[in-house]
Amino acid sequence: MELLKKRIQSDGKMIGNEIVKVDMFLNHQIDVELIQAIGQEFHNRFKDKQITKILTIEASGIPIACMAALYFNVPVLFGKKYISVSNDDSTYVSNVYSFTKKQKYNIRVSKEFLNEEDKVLIIDDFLANGQAVIGLLDIVNQANSTVCGVGIVIEKGFQPGRKNIEEKGLQVESLAIIDSIKDGIIYFT
Repeated sequence: MELLKKRIQSDGKMIGNEIVKVDMFLNHQIDVELIQAIGQEFHNRFKDKQITKILTIEASGIPIACMAALYFNVPVLFGKKYISVSNDDSTYVSNVYSFTKKQKYNIRVSKEFLNEEDKVLIIDDFLANGQAVIGLLDIVNQANSTVCGVGIVIEKGFQPGRKNIEEKGLQVESLAIIDSIKDGIIYFT
């Protein structure tokens, strides 16, 4: 997706050779027009899959999933990272390690909203090692739902995330794949 690649190059900030901050337009301040185009692109890539739910993790995946859901005309579910007083025990739970935050946390999805009839599209902002997606896959498996594909906004192609997910037989569609980051320059596949 050329629009996204140009935005990453113009407004992304590199931290070393592994991290790209896209706070200016994707996961702190949100460029709604760009997110709308991203949602439409995910719909174009998965429109033949009969999606019934879109699943992501809070917080950065939510706006992306919501825009995609508008095109699919389906609800969005998100794995909650924190327990609130209104949570009960009827949730699917999976443990996820965050590459960026360097910590583990449990994500939860209510059993009320995900079941064996659902055909799920998983969407996330970044793919590095694939741990977030694997945690979401675990939740979908607990619900006996079907995963129809994985949509990623930005993939770090130099990390093993895609391989870890494709080994499970899933279609992975990334809108921008970073091949490498060297001397403050991003190279795309």
